[in-house]
Amino acid sequence: MRVVYERCCGLDIHKKSVVACVLIMLETGEVQRYLRTFSTMTAGLFALADWLESLQVTVVAMESTGVYWRPVFHLLEEGRTIILVNAQHMKAVPGRKTAIKDSEWIADLLRHGLLRASFIPPAPLRELRDLTRYRKTLIQERTQEINRLQKVLETANVKLAAVVSDVLGKSGQAMLDALVRGTTDADALADLALGRLRKKLPELREALDGRVQTHHRLLLKHILDHIHFLEGTLEQLQGEMEERLNPFEEAMELLMSIPGIGASAATAILAEIGEDMTRFPSDKHLASWAGICPGNKQSGGKRLSGKITKGNTMLRAILAEIAWVLAHMKDNYLSARYHRLARRIGKNKAAMALAHKVLVIIYHVLSTRKPYYELGADYLQQQDQARLTQRSVRQLEALGYKVTLAPQEAA
Repeated sequence: MRVVYERCCGLDIHKKSVVACVLIMLETGEVQRYLRTFSTMTAGLFALADWLESLQVTVVAMESTGVYWRPVFHLLEEGRTIILVNAQHMKAVPGRKTAIKDSEWIADLLRHGLLRASFIPPAPLRELRDLTRYRKTLIQERTQEINRLQKVLETANVKLAAVVSDVLGKSGQAMLDALVRGTTDADALADLALGRLRKKLPELREALDGRVQTHHRLLLKHILDHIHFLEGTLEQLQGEMEERLNPFEEAMELLMSIPGIGASAATAILAEIGEDMTRFPSDKHLASWAGICPGNKQSGGKRLSGKITKGNTMLRAILAEIAWVLAHMKDNYLSARYHRLARRIGKNKAAMALAHKVLVIIYHVLSTRKPYYELGADYLQQQDQARLTQRSVRQLEALGYKVTLAPQEAA
């Protein structure tokens, strides 16, 4: 088997230690093997870097094991080629697994060029990715707290959500603060309504006539404080992300030219895939990496399954949200495509197909550096009319007729 790298290293990374195996091919064709174990503390990783430098090793491969690979990658990436590999793509023989054998197996596969590197964005995008993913987590926590707030109100028989569309709006917030302070009079609570909500004062009085106990007020106070804390943290994160988005203004504008993609979605997409599409050979490779294209599982000439692969779950979730936003629109090509697919294959499959289409558009928009061009909501109908006309003409010509088409007005 052809040797691709004459000097390479395979790393088997654990929580407390990392086992390194270096393979060096001599002029005689003999392979020298060096094995050492290092600590995953910073001092140990610097010792690993110095050891690799003393052996003149510039190509290193490692598995993507949880989050343990990240500090190793960050400390070794300068001046070296680091290949991060999906563990499922390089399984060794079962029943003979040790840390030493794993590092030797990784180094041997790397030596012959049999490893496929995972996509790792540059450091600025990795920082932005950490912030966007943490923002998503905070938004989910805020939603959970709002649900808990609603549960406490229902337990106290306060039906505020039945009348007010936004419980945490200005009016709802004022009423909740009054409840926490001990106000129980339904008339006084309803009188805190603002704007158009004052038209519903009779309904509000009935909804606010509950049985709020002391422990209900305690729960409401802590839940509201937590919601305010999460909202303040989200504002700080937004400021940090805006500073890191300054070099990517052009890419942000290109992404936001696509219907259904706002500033938040564009930021999350950019953090996941970056702006350089040369890392992906084609839009099909990007769709496969994201896990939103049909899988390929065949045996005996039969297709067994076509379900999507795991891929990048964060990116797939963002694209699914965009697809559902487009599903509620009716004035563009993408929404028309969704409604046509939904009638034939169902809403869920149509949403995933639309997410795939959006990602393909994102790939070409970032590759060509040209904004999205809207085809129009009637584009598919025009295509159907053109195909129907061509098919009818072919059928008549097959019957021996000479067909000449003219607009109805001219005829």
